[in-house]
Amino acid sequence: MSSKRRRILRLGLPKGSLQETTARLFELAGYNIRFPSRSYYPEIDDSEIECILIRAQEMARYVEQGVLDAGITGVDWVQENGAKVKELADLKAPWPNYRTVRWLLAVKAGSKFRSVKDLQGKRIATEAVGLTRRYLKKHGVKAEIEFSYGATEVKPPILADAIVDVSETGSSIRANNLRVLDTVLETTPRFIANKESVKDAWKKRKLDRLLLMLRGAITAAGRVGLKLNAQRKDLDAVLAVLPALGTPTISALANDEWVALEIIVEETVVRDLLPELVELGAEGIVEYPINKIIH
Repeated sequence: MSSKRRRILRLGLPKGSLQETTARLFELAGYNIRFPSRSYYPEIDDSEIECILIRAQEMARYVEQGVLDAGITGVDWVQENGAKVKELADLKAPWPNYRTVRWLLAVKAGSKFRSVKDLQGKRIATEAVGLTRRYLKKHGVKAEIEFSYGATEVKPPILADAIVDVSETGSSIRANNLRVLDTVLETTPRFIANKESVKDAWKKRKLDRLLLMLRGAITAAGRVGLKLNAQRKDLDAVLAVLPALGTPTISALANDEWVALEIIVEETVVRDLLPELVELGAEGIVEYPINKIIH
């Protein structure tokens, strides 16, 4: 009797700046990923998923070709490669490298260039040649575009007249005394899939279940739960100060004069909110972490 062949979803995980945050996202989503030394095949505690570590710049191409069923990469690299893939989710999150980042057109501070139009016939260094070429075409500018292998921000004004470089905070732009002329593209990490893979019922179901958990972890990012007791006579005043995600849960207590409340709030507001709740007479306040929120 022949055994049933085990189905596998081949998933690309981004190597480099996105790697650590991606591992954290999967951990919060309930998956344990281990990165063996010098191996490009991370181990995941799901026997139906096979992970491959690939640079984000190359991810979309391999997903388009079907070498990978799905992967995580920035929308900038999808556009740079002109890859025909299915975008399943925007994974923007309040973590390093998962926030919105920008590709910026910049020149040396004090240069004569004031807009992209001034770069006609000039030299521009960038890692994103395709993005830059399309951007210049949109503005009717012809310039020499050179691929930059790194340290792009140090090239103006000697090695290039301008650069198109990626920045999350703008610190490298400021540190190298550059001036931004324009934003070429805003980008966030995306979960992409091969168009044929999403037509496969088993793989589609596997992807949907994985994304449910990833989205739940992202929705919970930066939020905490609060439990507290308040007197009924103070309930309206307490509700007025609660910046809840949705409607707070209110439960009766054995003492009819008191109620229990449970809410989800942004972690950043807790330090100001708790003293205010105490001033309103709330008691038994408990703060607890949240790993996932499923809508």
